[in-house]
Amino acid sequence: MYLERLTSILGEDLVLAYPAQFDRYCRDWMGDVTVGCVAVLRPRTTEDVAQAVRTCRDLGLSIVPQGGNTGLVLGGLPDDPARQVILSLERLNRIRKIEPADFSAIVEAGCILQTVKNAVAEKDLFFPLALGAQGSCQIGGNISTNAGGLNVLRYGMMREQVFGLEVVLPDGRIWNGLSALRKDNRGIDLKHLFIGAEGTLGIVTAAAIKLLPRPTKVATGLIAVASLRDAVSIYSLCRSLCSDLMTAFEFLPPSALALAKEAMPTLDYPIAGEHPAYALMEIAGSGLIDIDALMESTLAELYDRGLVLDGVLSSSEKQTRNLWAFREGMIHGIANRGRHLRTDISVAFSRLPDFVGQAESLLGLKLPACQAVSYGHVGDGNVHLDVIPPSDLTEDEKIHVVEAAKDLLFDLVYEFDGSISAEHGLGREKRDDFIKSTPPVTIELLQSIKNAIDPDGIMNPGCQLPRKN
Repeated sequence: MYLERLTSILGEDLVLAYPAQFDRYCRDWMGDVTVGCVAVLRPRTTEDVAQAVRTCRDLGLSIVPQGGNTGLVLGGLPDDPARQVILSLERLNRIRKIEPADFSAIVEAGCILQTVKNAVAEKDLFFPLALGAQGSCQIGGNISTNAGGLNVLRYGMMREQVFGLEVVLPDGRIWNGLSALRKDNRGIDLKHLFIGAEGTLGIVTAAAIKLLPRPTKVATGLIAVASLRDAVSIYSLCRSLCSDLMTAFEFLPPSALALAKEAMPTLDYPIAGEHPAYALMEIAGSGLIDIDALMESTLAELYDRGLVLDGVLSSSEKQTRNLWAFREGMIHGIANRGRHLRTDISVAFSRLPDFVGQAESLLGLKLPACQAVSYGHVGDGNVHLDVIPPSDLTEDEKIHVVEAAKDLLFDLVYEFDGSISAEHGLGREKRDDFIKSTPPVTIELLQSIKNAIDPDGIMNPGCQLPRKN
């Protein structure tokens, strides 16, 4: 019945009606979860989205908005397949305009991040968000999850990159807040309600985004250090030495390099021998600044102070790609091990070494057969501590181990006054842990906002907050 009504109102072009067509929309990026849905809707315009929302509301269906489906917390997958549709933004993929004089652009939600970056680069501009999934993730999803990524140190989260939004509300009205004004102090800034809301308050259909001059000079280096604590000290010093020109500072344990090599055997190890830890750092700039000289003098200072065991400075684009391939390849290496715990934790920067040390010791004591891999952005206090169960366990046994590891780590996060979601969002996967660990008044305020904007509870129900009974 639902399929017939959806197709008759919206048209066959906008509705995928056969389960065989649903596969790629109904499976999470890691391949751990597969679900169903009533239908997949694929609107082409903002008006199409508004019509789809009105139709679903009239039919009593709820909507799960979906971007590139690269999320890691099940925020874009249904959990009530008989009553939910997936609304894919993939065909809202126009770059409406780029305004070099204003350093801004208006792009639709379905635009692939890499496509946007390439388009603005042709205008000698730069959009700084950088993610491992940038070849497939979409701007709407980046906004709805408040994505972080590799350049947060210098440029901030996605929230800092957005001037304005266009949003289809739960009643089908379109809110046009696409102003690209840099200063507009007319009361509450409504766009911030939708950034990071994971589609629970409305569907982002377009955004006015902030652009910057394109960096013409980039220097990348990999250094070997004695520990994460030393890496943290080095980062603090580098912030002073490099001013605010540092764009990335990534911590990698030796196991990360090995995992990357497993996934990408052609990678060349950049530093001979194995060291206790590594940091991948990058600085960038343009104009009259000599970035290469700044990087060389910074590394020389680190050597003089005895903070670096070894290091390599990239001398070509190929070498730079190889260095970053270890950071990205590690993720694929972990994924190839099968079901595992992926965490996205943040604590105060100054407490990061203590947290990681205690976490790894706790896992070693309670789950000694598991492999813990701690890596992350260091400078913003964000650590991804992944836990890989033994390969000889059954799938059910692995699930049990993953849950046990999660409980251990999350309890420690709370002790450190940290966050269980630094940049990936809450989705459905972390919802219950979020509710359990958050003061009731915070949940009440969030629920009040949800009730005011989406009183019927049709927008991504069960994501971030419990669904209405």
